Amino acid sequence: MSGHSKWHNIQARKGKQDALRGNLFTKIGKAISVAARSGGGDASSNFSLRLAIEKAKEAGMPKDNIERAIKRGAGELEGAQIEEVLYEGYGPGGVAILIKTLTDNKNRTVSDLKRILSAGGGNMAGAGSVLWMFSQMGVISLPLDKREIGGGSREDFELKMIEAGAEDIVDAEEILEIRTKVENFQKVLGALKELGIEPAESGLRWVAKDGAQVDEATGQKLEKLFAALEENDDVDDFFTNVI
Repeated sequence: MSGHSKWHNIQARKGKQDALRGNLFTKIGKAISVAARSGGGDASSNFSLRLAIEKAKEAGMPKDNIERAIKRGAGELEGAQIEEVLYEGYGPGGVAILIKTLTDNKNRTVSDLKRILSAGGGNMAGAGSVLWMFSQMGVISLPLDKREIGGGSREDFELKMIEAGAEDIVDAEEILEIRTKVENFQKVLGALKELGIEPAESGLRWVAKDGAQVDEATGQKLEKLFAALEENDDVDDFFTNVI
């Protein structure tokens, strides 16, 4: 499958630094609340909530903050209702961008995204104009030192992942990325845990069906645009077809 993006890897590496900026906890809290509202506040039966809580713990989010976000999503605490909304747009060079937001004010979010995209040499796009270029998949990232799995061969490991439901295994610059259909995501995660492997990152992502290459000048513009998206409190994640 084409469309592996180095841009998401850059974003993942910057994730720990985001905590220092203060907006990471805000974003994670929103994700926890949305997961609790859609699937209930019991993490043992709500896989999306369990993933969000794991990310919160990895980021060092205080336990009290996590519990408040769960209660807010489950309706046990008052607070603005947060919605997950997916927006579509183009960056410089016609690069396709999907922007996942968690917001309590869609008018504010749309206004912010229009401003960010316009300033970065892009524009908002109509519903469906970009989404068709992507497929939603479960994506599990393993760090470099996990590529030799349990002392076994790489071939044996890949066979086990395929048997568990992996669709594709991508060898990136610093990670090994396992991609699954959404319905097989939990099964593949379970197979990894049976091998004693904890992913560096896992979740549902929109993966480009085909990749697009850009020149250096366009790449520099994209870096600035993606940095601006990361800094916006309503932007939970974004996905692009640039490689």
